[in-house]
Amino acid sequence: MKRRYIKTKAIIRSGIALLSLGLVLISGACTDLNEKVFSEVTQESFIPADDDIVALMASGYTPLRYIMGWQGLFDVQEEPGDIIITPTRPNGWDDGGTYKQMHFHTWNSQQWQPRNTWITAYEAINNINRVMMQVDAGSLPVTEEQGVVIKSELRALRALWYSILCDTHGNIPLVITYSDEIPTQKTRVEVYNFIIAELTDVMPNLPANVDKSTYGRMTQWVAWQLLARMYLNAEVYKGSAEWAKCIEACDKIIASGNFILEADYRNPFKVNNESSKEIVFAVPYDNIYGQGWNAHMKQLLPQHRYVFNMTSQPWGGSSANPQFINSYDPGDKRFDATWLHGDQINATNGSVVMTLVNKMPSIYFCEFEEGYRVCKYEIAIGCKGSMSNDLPYFRYTDVLMMKAECLLRTGKSDEAAQIVSQVRARAFEDANKAKVTGAELEGNSTIKYGTLDENGNIANAGDQTPIQYGRFLDELGWEFAAEFRRRTDMIRFGAYQKKSWYNHTPQGNHTILFPIGEEELNTNPNLKQNPGYN
Repeated sequence: MKRRYIKTKAIIRSGIALLSLGLVLISGACTDLNEKVFSEVTQESFIPADDDIVALMASGYTPLRYIMGWQGLFDVQEEPGDIIITPTRPNGWDDGGTYKQMHFHTWNSQQWQPRNTWITAYEAINNINRVMMQVDAGSLPVTEEQGVVIKSELRALRALWYSILCDTHGNIPLVITYSDEIPTQKTRVEVYNFIIAELTDVMPNLPANVDKSTYGRMTQWVAWQLLARMYLNAEVYKGSAEWAKCIEACDKIIASGNFILEADYRNPFKVNNESSKEIVFAVPYDNIYGQGWNAHMKQLLPQHRYVFNMTSQPWGGSSANPQFINSYDPGDKRFDATWLHGDQINATNGSVVMTLVNKMPSIYFCEFEEGYRVCKYEIAIGCKGSMSNDLPYFRYTDVLMMKAECLLRTGKSDEAAQIVSQVRARAFEDANKAKVTGAELEGNSTIKYGTLDENGNIANAGDQTPIQYGRFLDELGWEFAAEFRRRTDMIRFGAYQKKSWYNHTPQGNHTILFPIGEEELNTNPNLKQNPGYN
């Protein structure tokens, strides 16, 4: 058990007390002002400690646990991409066609995965705005200095939530106050500009220290990495590139010396990963006090309960596209660190429970054993239905690779290759295999795109135009597979809109944004549907 969650329960209790006090103060409820109260916390006697301040902000952070939950952001970012597939299985998994629609890019305004993202994001944003309103109103017993700190961190966190919505839905309401007014819709460019301005404005007031007190919270370094991510995708979000600004943001983090590239690729993904110096920002989970991580239940087979002595039976849905699996370089240790494959061994008696094969005949039906399964996030022996691994939302490796991509795109491919070779070095025993050249990174993807027949052969090659810097896109896939980002990366390289893979064929440029949910459109007359959708 992670000790910080014991602490977190105490923080939550104190936070509830503080929020409750704030609500009482707002309502104006009071009796005898001279009464001495010994059994309750009063405004005069309560001085919030740091833990209480953290608890105040918890309602903006805890919804992040939806990422690895049922039809969460992991599905939104991975199911439409070329790595993760959820076919129909012997135990079901058709689910009204929702996973096929995500794979085929034929979603509509009722599609639950993107709607979950919208609903969860605005729930968190609403919570953030409420706490900031209470601070502004003076209804919480915090000093002016504490109020500045609280609001700065919450604004940075709100920018993080808006960055998710900017990426998935683009043209969205910017709700920055806690009120009953029906919000108006902003363009994707306006949302982008808002996020940049917010992060830039609050940066000086965010903590710069990296320790237990800032773990899982918005620090200056998290804000810099979020800025870098926004700049990296600026050409998609606003129509013009910001490569130099992305490099500048990455250099801030690199120069800090606070983070390292771990020698062992697995370290940031272990159950007890809170000490990893590669993690810049984590979403804390715990199978008792911070539940919500059940993505492994969707990815593992029912019989994996014998492999890991699990107390819950997995559901056996998602697996890896064979085309992506076949792209790995022999000797790349990230392969074994990311995918369960081959014989699966009983943890009790050593017998072979089943054998996973790199074969997936069709999204319309696959046997349980067909397709390799995600094991990137350590699956502990005795694993429950909710995992305790903290989720590396931002890794230092991403900082290095963002800088490398910007160098590559601005004609400095040899400098980019040096960084990529540095990242690859821990993945290969042979130092020569780890090295790449700038010319290689400028080349096409090694993934053999095209739709597959039931024997795994290319049935329809589709658009075979070389992907510019496609080999770098491959590097992103091998390094960040199953880290809820493939959709965004593929869009930036143009592969998402043009390439065919597995059973997927391109459906048009409009699919780079998801449709706004029908219910959201019906309840807010100020909203217009994204282009390309009815």
